[in-house]
Amino acid sequence: MLRPFWHRFLLGVLSALIVLVGIYWLPPVHRRLAWRVDAAETTLRMLLHPVPAAPPAPQEAAPVGTAMPATPLPASPTPTPTLSPTPGPTATPTPSPTPLPPQVLLKPPKWESQDWNDCGPTTLALYLRWWGWQGDQYDISRVVKPKRGDRNVNVEELVGFVNTRVRGMSAIYRVGGDLAVLKRVIAAGMPVMIEESMHFREKYWPNDDQWGAHYLLITGYDDATSEFVTQDSFRGPDRRVAYDELRRNWEAFNFVYILVFPNGRLEQIKRLLGEDWNTDTNRTRALEKARAATQADPDDAFAWFNLGTNLLYFERYGEAAQAYDKALKLGLPQRFLRYQFGPFIAYFHTARFNDLLNLADYALKVTPNSEEAHLWRGWALYRLGKKREAIAEFRAALEANPRYEDALYALRFLGVMP
Repeated sequence: MLRPFWHRFLLGVLSALIVLVGIYWLPPVHRRLAWRVDAAETTLRMLLHPVPAAPPAPQEAAPVGTAMPATPLPASPTPTPTLSPTPGPTATPTPSPTPLPPQVLLKPPKWESQDWNDCGPTTLALYLRWWGWQGDQYDISRVVKPKRGDRNVNVEELVGFVNTRVRGMSAIYRVGGDLAVLKRVIAAGMPVMIEESMHFREKYWPNDDQWGAHYLLITGYDDATSEFVTQDSFRGPDRRVAYDELRRNWEAFNFVYILVFPNGRLEQIKRLLGEDWNTDTNRTRALEKARAATQADPDDAFAWFNLGTNLLYFERYGEAAQAYDKALKLGLPQRFLRYQFGPFIAYFHTARFNDLLNLADYALKVTPNSEEAHLWRGWALYRLGKKREAIAEFRAALEANPRYEDALYALRFLGVMP
């Protein structure tokens, strides 16, 4: 007599679970709950497998010069902005010395609250919308982060979206910016976008330093109050940020800025940027600024990291590795390697594969679906003669981001199918 009852009971429980799972995957429900589920999973994972308070300091000897890997690759596996060619050198006039107005407040675009880990696509959507584009963040995220749980979208990916998907518009990025260039662009009647650091409101694991990356659209400035007016996809529209605060937050990302503009305004952009229109000149100037910052404050980890990144641009791998060594020894935030991957590249090109593995392992403990960490862990394993393990890492990178061209290249290089 009990069997039919328990049979019906278990069948009812199973049916209810199926219904709940189905409801969870409905887009409106999933958008509201997925991040909470992920946060709970992250908390549990970090409780079971705690991470140190900072990425590991290097253990191998710092290179004196540029030591290349023992076996050359036919092409560099370095993640490069293949979708977004940056304009090359050209003769350009320096920016006009005309004094800027003390206040410029551009009309902001219609604000949109970001989805989970979606500040990059959302901020870019705000920027494009300012120019009259009719899309939203999901039109962008479906391309640049096909998996919603992807926690990072690089500057190159955002620029590439504009240059390949938005007719009549162009985008570029430069580094080593300062408050003057932001104000100059705004005074010329255009917003400007930056990547900066921020702090989360809550801890997601016991020793969480609550540090993360964020994109920001700047639509105005006011010298009377020393504030920028920003459109923040996380905190809200028309948010005022003090000049000093914005500069501090901006430093962690090499003072990078993105300009999005109609193709017809190209000459105006060249005039605004002056010498910085030339990408090599821009990097040289950024390198000099970063070096000066390390001399002004030798304990500034971000300045040392920026120095390494600008050296990396010129393929000065040994010097870049030394700068990254210093930054890591001084201490970087826990999530830092979720967003920036210069040490992976510098250590790979200086044959410091154990240091690369240590950094990639740490990055994956913090961000298990980091395609960049999987990629570079794979290249380190390959150089250490562990081809099978390398293939598994490249496939994991592709699982994290099915559009990741560098992982596809790596698998093709090793002669295997994705």
